[in-house]
Amino acid sequence: MDNGSAVERVIQDLRGLVADADPGDRLPSVRELTARHHASPVTVTEAIRQLAAQGLVEARSGRGTFVAAAPTRQRVSDLSWQTVALGPRPAGEEDMQALLALPPAGAIPLSGGYLDPDLQPAAALGAALARAARQPASWQRGPAEGREDLRAWFARETGGGLSASDVVICPGGQAALSSALRALAAAGDTLLVESPTYLGALATARAAGLRVVPVPADADGVRPDQLTAAFARTGARLFYCQPLHANPTGATLAAHRRADVSAAVRDAGAFLIEDDYARDLTVDGEAPAPLAADDPDGHVIYLRSLTKSAAPGLRVAAIGARGPAGARLRAARLLDDFFVAGPLQQATLEFVTSPAWARHRRAVRAALRARRGALLAALARHLPHLAPPAVPRGGLHLWVRLPDGTDDVALAAAAATEGVVVFPGRPWFAAEPPAPHLRLTYAAAPPELMDEAVRRLARALSSRTPSA
Repeated sequence: MDNGSAVERVIQDLRGLVADADPGDRLPSVRELTARHHASPVTVTEAIRQLAAQGLVEARSGRGTFVAAAPTRQRVSDLSWQTVALGPRPAGEEDMQALLALPPAGAIPLSGGYLDPDLQPAAALGAALARAARQPASWQRGPAEGREDLRAWFARETGGGLSASDVVICPGGQAALSSALRALAAAGDTLLVESPTYLGALATARAAGLRVVPVPADADGVRPDQLTAAFARTGARLFYCQPLHANPTGATLAAHRRADVSAAVRDAGAFLIEDDYARDLTVDGEAPAPLAADDPDGHVIYLRSLTKSAAPGLRVAAIGARGPAGARLRAARLLDDFFVAGPLQQATLEFVTSPAWARHRRAVRAALRARRGALLAALARHLPHLAPPAVPRGGLHLWVRLPDGTDDVALAAAAATEGVVVFPGRPWFAAEPPAPHLRLTYAAAPPELMDEAVRRLARALSSRTPSA
């Protein structure tokens, strides 16, 4: 006899009994139903379980099964008062939600901030986390600033600019950045940023009540003369930048500008937040040392995350600073969440100190080179006027200039209807954008899909350009 049909037969019988009974009435026992339907007690019990889950019956241990009480009619909640109590909605929330949105089924993603799942070291991370979870000591409370051995690893990655005592482990780069802005600035203060710059930094700064002022940047990174002028004009004491493969442009601060940028920060008596998110994402050549490696007087606040280069679920990052700034950062992190989960810290340390980490970095480097090449080739075939004049030597993105007059936000929406996900350039600017752009990510889709993705983008662009 098919057990599924037997369960359904008992369910239908009980439904009929419930319909003719009052709340609280007793229903036939399991033994009675077993005999009535020539079914096993397991079958009858499963039927009762399903009806109980639907709220139609109530099984009382040792007493039997009863018709469930009718649900009490709930008063309709009036939550409109919250709009007055909460005040204006924080700026940037919609852009961040769009940035983190998952692509719809069938769409080709040319947007995203993480590696394609096929490139993530899920097996190695899972094995390391499983081993860490089995060790009782990893579940105990550790230092609020994080494991010393993990902090020492991050410190070594700065090239000797920091020691383990200068570093705090954080649950991801965004949390580290949020803590830094709150620890080093107060509402109403000015934050200088490269233009364009990381959308998450803009949203976090505005949420903290900071006044964000853009500083022009080009293919060689931020312009030191403009940075000096911005410090003098605004009196700012904080500058956020991504010197290596900046998001969204992919630009790397040129060697001939590094000393001048450091001098501008030093002369202003300011801090530079170095977001080194792409340290492990260099495709061509070798990455230059962090600015924090040559910072004798503690002007650089160093931020390094493993999320972009490994997997979104590896929410482990570090932020480092020396002197009173370091003390304030440690206090801010303690107030935020005490400490990062011990098993995750231990698994991270095991992974980054094992041969699997080096193998993963080599594999990612080769994969990103292939994907970047495929996207560039597709642009050359179908949209040659969008090919970027300078190809970034690493990172995850291409920054493409659109024809003048193009509405980049409308184009992104049109591209979505064609089945390709791209991100408009407008939200990456702290002020009015000088021209329309798109950020195209080559890390989120395999090389064989790049040609079709750009074909779809070309169809969307043909319908949105001013001449159409």
